[in-house]
Amino acid sequence: MLAIIEAGKSGYISSQVVLVVSNNSASGALETAKKYNIPAYHLSQKLFTTEFEFESRVLDLLKEYKADLILLAGYMKKLSSAVVKQYSGRILNIHPALLPKYGGKGMYGIHVHEAVIAANEKVTGATVHYVNEVYDSGEIILQMQVKVYPDDNALTLQKRVLETEHKLYPEAIKMFEEKKIASANK
Repeated sequence: MLAIIEAGKSGYISSQVVLVVSNNSASGALETAKKYNIPAYHLSQKLFTTEFEFESRVLDLLKEYKADLILLAGYMKKLSSAVVKQYSGRILNIHPALLPKYGGKGMYGIHVHEAVIAANEKVTGATVHYVNEVYDSGEIILQMQVKVYPDDNALTLQKRVLETEHKLYPEAIKMFEEKKIASANK
């Protein structure tokens, strides 16, 4: 998220982060948002009586802050069908692997890197893709490879992939802004 904020502030991308929502009250993203005076909200399903109330609050905030594009970065809750439908073709996610490998339910964070190491992969990377209603299955926008070294462990690999993500996500956003990528709604 910080890479995206800084890309906007530097003018590399024209998009500006207008809102941060996290389902984790201890998320560093909420603190980063506050540091940059960006409205930040902790919204957990546990705070609402029903899924409908939760998704309504998310949609209300997106509308209130006039969000045109949703960027998932470390958001660990699957978006509701209502959010995906309303913002179809305008939701991007970054995944720490070269999809379709190592994607899907349960494949997030360190788990991805552990699986890559266990499979003795020589190359991994990061993927920016459109979000649909199935984990990590949306159309791929951009990928960047990262070499897996023989002495890597999940943590060293995670660090290098994260550095790649910080370059890749702003580039994908720029491509989206400049309409250099096709919308997922063909």
